[in-house]
Amino acid sequence: MTIQIFPPLEIPETLAAGPGPGNTDARVLQAFANAGVADHMQGDVLRGMVECKHMLRKIWGTQNAYTFAVAGTGWSALDTMFSAVMPGDKVVAFANGTFSGIDALTLRIKAATPQEHKANPLDPQAASVTVINVAHGQPVTGEIVETTLAEHQPKWAFMAHWETGSGRVNDLRGFSDACERHGVMGLIDAVSSMGVEDFSIDDYPGIAGWASCPQKGLCCLPLTYAPVSFTDAYIESLRTTGAYTYVHNPIFEARHWGIVDGQDVEKGTYHRTHSGYAVAAFHEALRLTLLEGLARRSTSYKTHERVLRDAVTAMGCQVTSDMPSLVVLNLPPELAGREMELVQNCRARGFGIWPTLSAPVQVRIGILNQLNREAVSRIVRLFAEAMQELGCQVDFEEIEALLESRYGTSIAA
Repeated sequence: MTIQIFPPLEIPETLAAGPGPGNTDARVLQAFANAGVADHMQGDVLRGMVECKHMLRKIWGTQNAYTFAVAGTGWSALDTMFSAVMPGDKVVAFANGTFSGIDALTLRIKAATPQEHKANPLDPQAASVTVINVAHGQPVTGEIVETTLAEHQPKWAFMAHWETGSGRVNDLRGFSDACERHGVMGLIDAVSSMGVEDFSIDDYPGIAGWASCPQKGLCCLPLTYAPVSFTDAYIESLRTTGAYTYVHNPIFEARHWGIVDGQDVEKGTYHRTHSGYAVAAFHEALRLTLLEGLARRSTSYKTHERVLRDAVTAMGCQVTSDMPSLVVLNLPPELAGREMELVQNCRARGFGIWPTLSAPVQVRIGILNQLNREAVSRIVRLFAEAMQELGCQVDFEEIEALLESRYGTSIAA
């Protein structure tokens, strides 16, 4: 038998201009590549994990001892956070897009009884879970949360802070306040907001668990570490009930990061094999976030998003999102129905924009780690060229004038 030997894989440089992953900072890639081949329990690797833990607490604005990161993507962090939900637990989940919808499915899987799993293994209909579906493109408001929690009185409530499926920012303050009033432990998907928005999680006492990711706001390699943070109340609940997982059990995971019984200890204990390369990259991404400062970064995202929003509006698109890192839009009426064609044309040129992953089909353009005049102007021009290719009449002089008027000398290059 002849064994086929494939040529080396070469992946070209592309412009990641979607909801995430974002383009990784060159300094993070350098930290990854320059890391020595080290045992995962080697002293510098463990020291790096301890420093990451402290940097995460600073970035997230929390005193939670159980603040660390889970190897993998944001889904790993979310699965870790949801591990405390046990079969039969009463849960309310708010869904207003693709990803909060998947989160709600995860919660149904976690809370379903064996009988409910047997009846529908891939989509269990857990009687103890209430999913409140908010229309695509609409936010989850504090009023919706308050009304629902008052009616159902669950143990857990879930919401995505920023729903990247539709580009909507949900009401974090209203959610936390309602959870606190009703004695509910809130769980938040902060996959898209961490590292982009300037907020402190300790300002939201109704929320017991937070989960994020490395490849969006932190702009780190996708498969490094996904941040999580848990209150003492969450950990106490987990100690009482246990969890049906070893790898994603927050208490076991925390031990490897030097967190035991709510205290920082000198050295973590083995939980699973960690990568020195990934630790080095994650450490550098966190360092760069602190060096820049969340307040400055948050302001920069809002500034550049407004430029992108106004530019695509000038091309005849209708923006329906309010996320500072992502614009979600409807194409002009004459291009309606050709969203996937436009997206594929852009991707073929190394310009990675995305469609929405659920109806209605819209176009998503992101600016993760593209916070400068040159990058945003390039995104605008590439999108304008793609629109024109499909037959849309684009006034390029108007677009250039808009970019010049918005940037000029008023926005840092």
